[in-house]
Parts: sequence; C-alpha cells; structure tokens
Amino acid sequence: MNYLSHPFIKPESIETRDYQLSIAASVLQENSMVVLPTGLGKTAIALIATASRLLNAGGKVLMMAPTKPLVEQHYRFFSTYLQIGETEESEPASDTFTMFTGETPNKKRVEQWETATCIFATPQVIKNDCLAGRYSLNDVTLLIVDECHRAVGNYAYVFIAQEYFRQAKNPLLLAMTASPGSTRQKVQEICENLMVGRVESRTETDSDVAPYIHEREISYLTVPQPKELENAIKILNQLVASRLSILSGLGFTVPSPDKLSMKAMNGISAQMQARIKKQDSSGFVAASIHAEIMKLRHAISLAETQGSEAFKQYLFKLQIEATEPKASKASIRLSQDARIQELAAQAKGWQEELLQKPEYITKIVQKQLSEFPDSRIIIFATFRDTVNLIVKKLTSAGIESHRFVGQATRDTEKGLSQKEQLATLAQFREGTFKVLVATSVGEEGLDVPSTDLVIFYETVPSEIRSIQRKGRTGRHGAGSIIVLVTKGTADETYRWISYSREKSMQKGISSLKKNPSQNAANPEETKHQMSISDFDCEPDKIIIADDRETSSAVVECLHKKNGIGLEIRRLESGDYAIGNQMLVERKTTRDFVDTLVERDLLGQIRQIADSCEHPVLIIEGTDLYAQRNIAPNAIRGALAAISIQLGVSVFMVTNPEETAEMLYVLMNRELGETSGRPSLHHHKSYRSEHEQLEYILSSFPGIGPHQARSLLKHFGSLSAVIKASEEELRAVDGIGQKISGVITNLSTKKY
Repeated sequence: MNYLSHPFIKPESIETRDYQLSIAASVLQENSMVVLPTGLGKTAIALIATASRLLNAGGKVLMMAPTKPLVEQHYRFFSTYLQIGETEESEPASDTFTMFTGETPNKKRVEQWETATCIFATPQVIKNDCLAGRYSLNDVTLLIVDECHRAVGNYAYVFIAQEYFRQAKNPLLLAMTASPGSTRQKVQEICENLMVGRVESRTETDSDVAPYIHEREISYLTVPQPKELENAIKILNQLVASRLSILSGLGFTVPSPDKLSMKAMNGISAQMQARIKKQDSSGFVAASIHAEIMKLRHAISLAETQGSEAFKQYLFKLQIEATEPKASKASIRLSQDARIQELAAQAKGWQEELLQKPEYITKIVQKQLSEFPDSRIIIFATFRDTVNLIVKKLTSAGIESHRFVGQATRDTEKGLSQKEQLATLAQFREGTFKVLVATSVGEEGLDVPSTDLVIFYETVPSEIRSIQRKGRTGRHGAGSIIVLVTKGTADETYRWISYSREKSMQKGISSLKKNPSQNAANPEETKHQMSISDFDCEPDKIIIADDRETSSAVVECLHKKNGIGLEIRRLESGDYAIGNQMLVERKTTRDFVDTLVERDLLGQIRQIADSCEHPVLIIEGTDLYAQRNIAPNAIRGALAAISIQLGVSVFMVTNPEETAEMLYVLMNRELGETSGRPSLHHHKSYRSEHEQLEYILSSFPGIGPHQARSLLKHFGSLSAVIKASEEELRAVDGIGQKISGVITNLSTKKY
C-alpha cells in the first residue's frame, strides 16, 4: 500500500488515492464543495487540504460539524494523523488541537482560540462567539464545513460563512457532503450561502473511485400488514374523508382522500389563512378541521410504518390531551368520535406488537451475529418509541443493544447527553455491544469501521436521510443494507420517492459541476478587514441577548450594526437587556397568541415587569388577530392588561430587522451618553421598604422572592438573617443546605 508523503501528515498513516489528491489540489484553488459518496474519505481530503494550507499559508483551521459526536470524531482523526511542525518521534503540543462545544466555558474557548492551530466545533458555538465578539476569524486560513447540506435558511453555517469572508485576511472554504439535495435550486442555495465557486464530485462509477468501492448489497424485505391494523387504517381513512367533505361543503378546494399529500394540506392551509385574514368565520372552523386531519394522518403513518404499539400509544395520548384544561377543539372532537373510541378499545386488547417488523429485525440480527460474531449492526428508526421497542425486543432475545437518540427530553422520555452519546459510540466501536439502535441523530457522518449491516425499520422519503443512513456501512469493507417495507403502505411509496430524488440529486450535481454559483457573492466584495482592536474595545452602549435568542435573525442584525456592543449570555428574565433598567421580551405574533391560549402569558410578562424599571414587549409579525381561532377582544384585553395594569411598553413590528432597529432605538433612548454596561442584578425603583428588603436578600445566588419573604418573615430583619447560623436558616421552610451555605459564606467572606 502506498502512503501519502507530506511534512505535516504522519508517515504511513494516510493511503495515497489519486482522486483524493486531485480533489484536494482543486479545493486549494478556490472555495469548493466536495460531494463524495460516504466511505470514500471526505475527512481524508479535508486533512490533506489542511496540511497543505497550514504549510503554505499558516494561520488557523476551523472545522465545523453539526453534532458533538461528529466533532469529536474529526478531532480524533486530525489529532492522530496531522503533525504540525513536529518530527516523527515527537508529539504535537497539547494545545495544537482543541474542541469547542456548548459545554466549553466562554473564557476557556477564548484562551484556546488564541493558542490552538486546529479548532473543531459545532456551528452554534462559533456563531454565538462571533455574535459576542469573543475572538476574530481573521487568522483562519481554511474553514471546513462538514455536512454542508445544512447550510440553508437560518442555520448557523450561513451566518458563519458571511462573517468569515467579512473578517478573514486570507479566506478559503471547503464544504463537504454526501447528499446536497435532489434539486438544482437546493444545491445552488448552498453554493451561494457558502460562496462556493467550484463543485468537486465523484460517483461510485467514476474510474478513479471504483477501485475503492466496497460492495454494498441493498435488499428490501416486504413485511405483511396485520389485519387489525389494516382495519384501523381503513377507519382512519374514512374519518379523513369525512373531514375533507366538511371542508368541501365550506367552499374549500380539496383533493380526493387518495390524493391527499402534504403539499395538498399546505394548499388547504393557504386557503384557510386567506379567509382568516378577512375575519371569515369559516376560516377558523377550517383551521380546527385541518388540525384534525393532520392528527389522523399521523395516526395512519404510525399504524402503517411503526406498528400497533406506537399506534396504540398515540390513541391513548389523544384521549389524555382531550382531558387537559387547554385542550384544542380538534383533540376533543377526535377523542369523542365513536370510531376513535372503538379503535382505542380494540387497541387495549392487543397484547403483543402486531406489526412483525421487530420480529424480522430480531431474526436478521441473530442470523448476522451467528455467521459473523464480530459484526457491528446499526438499526435506524424514526421515532424514539420505536427505538425503545426494538431495544426491548432484542434484549428479550438475549442480544445486547443500546439506543442512540438526541439530547432533548420529550414527555417522560429522557434524551442522551453529549457525554452519553460519545460514551455509547465509543463502546460500540470497541465491541462492548454489537447493535446500535438510532434515530436520525445517528445518520450523519458517524464512522464505525466494522459496521457491516444497516437496517431501516421504515423507508424515508428524504434522499438526504436515505443516503446518510446507507453510508453507515460499506465504509471500510463490504456491507449490507436491509430495508423493511410494510406491504400496501406509505413504506412502498417512500421507497420510490427516495430512489427518484437520489437520481435527481446526481443530475443536479453534474449540472452545477462546471459553474456552481453564478450568482454567489464575491467574497472580496463582502470582505472587511477587522483588527484585533475591533474585538478588544469596550463599546459605550451594550445590549445583552439571551443565548436562546441566537437562533433568531434579530441577533444577527444587531451584530451587523455599528455602535452596538453585543453580549450573549443566559438571562433570568426577558430576551434582551439594555442598561440597568430595561428588559425586553420578544414574541412573534403566533407565539404571543399560543402563550395566551396555552400558557401563562401575563405571568411571563409580569416577571419582566417585576424585574426592571422599564419593561418592554416587542410583538413581531403580521396578522396578530388571525393566528388562531380566538376572539379579537381577548387579544385586545391581554394587550390592555400588559400595557395598563403591568406598565409594560408594547411595540408592534413586522420582521426581525425591524425588531433589531427598535432595540437600537431603545438602546439610544435608554442609555443616552452614559455607559451602557448593565448591572448583574436588574432592578426597579421599589416604593415600599418591604420590597427593598426582599430585593436585597433575593440578590443572593439561588434565592428567589419566595425564599426571601420566608426568611424575612421568620427572622424579622435582614441583619438577623445574615447573622443566623446554617442550622437556624435550614429551619425555615424551603431553605436547604445549599442556600444556607451561600448566605453564611457570602455574609462572612472578605471582599
């Protein structure tokens, strides 16, 4: 085997492949997108490009990936094979490579940025740091964007690319993906967003790639649909037809039940919104029926592709939703429908999983492990409930398997933290267990060398997801893919949709190969040289944005405005803080109405009103009174209560750009010529001494207004609280060891 020779690449570590060298040489000439089937070494191309760029241009390399497991994988690969200015015998400096995630403290990221040469990070962290001005991208000579098909809309990749070409002295961008999308327009959008001027692509049939392709056998296994589920689906389709008939009777243009696609549902929604804007009552009625149809379609999808257990749980969930105080009319009507009640009653009698997919999977896995004991097997399923069902089924058959899901906690189902995700993957690679059952979080980029079997629990219509799933096998040797298809269901339809879109994607890539982005912005036109002083300065006027707001376009607009110092951190109340006296809550028109109906809107607004002297509410969007089927006077009443009773200033704007402009105006009004750095403890001018005492005590970490009142009532004065021992403090209801320790420690600590 021939190995690549490069002064910055460890000897005998990277196999020499002509197509990788050719692509790497090409991408060093201009901003490029590399589209390469999974398993053919996009990361190796990035490594070669990194080594060459650092050798010839110096500076730093920033490589981004959408998930922490993928970031960690890149970090391990580069730190293993890249040697920067080191000899064969020596080890690279410990600070040469660093990894940024949301768990890395701000101060530590700033310190590591200054010393590291190669930084590996999730994009949201880099975006937050850019918005807060924590460091400059001006020394980054290569920006690598992995899984670049995500660079659309408001995803962080788009913002970072703009900032990079605005700041960097010597910019170059490398974007990588196996699946950019099925349409020319999608690929064009990615190229424009990342300012890509060249697309380098290879297919498995190209002569320079073919020798490295490992055989990947794809088979489709048809699973019969149980009669109980067939009957249930038939009833659900009848319910959908009856709802469509009601809409037709109201004068809406609707398709026949067998032609009802998501596109058709969106068409109905557009008709509905048009009537709502005109305050036509039929629009509000249609909105509720539309919601019923969406719930019924989801139930059909579960019954067709996921099986009886998922379907049964959804029916029970509908019944529970209908009993909640703020239940929607759609949930109530469906739960009261005699046919739904009959289905729920039948489902209770289903003792075992009716759909045979879990049984098929168990037999497939048993056969694979008996023939190839060292196999690694990944099973993909769309829903967490299905993942849990598969794990349970395999465990009962004596096969150890682990779930791999996202971080979010849904209902009572806990997600996996980033640490748990990394630990699970490490154990899977090492062979501690042989079967990984994953949701979509496992689809992108994860490389487990010995994975030789991938099972799809169901087909997926997305060509991107399908390609990503298939790419988990055949990366370093022959592999097999088995797709379970339930006969006569959406599984069959999705199979052909995905196939068609994959073919369209290849045509789209070929058409853009020579001239990918005629309309892409010229980096030189948007580039703006920024000195370190731009980041070290202390602006006179500062707006603090809550870190949960960075996904909005508002923060990006503020970042681009001159004369604003922007800080990103977690705020206890509000979305933005201006000076010592102003908190701003931002709500879209839809969020405003949803919070009014389903949550405690006035309670939320009261919290910022109690926390500062100048509370502000910005409502962003149009058609406030047409968002839901709610009486306009109810909305007017809420606005009146917010303004008059709570003393909150209310401003209406139409879009994020206007929100940013309003914040800019508020900042100039609020701060004037004085320093704009807010205090750590927002406050208002309280009138009563009671409130002043509560305020002082609640400034202790971990103590809220309720605990402050309890302590003052118990001890009678502020000085008595401070002089009390920890045991005396813990005698007060609601005060534990942590809070008592904080009070005594801070009260006696020297400044």
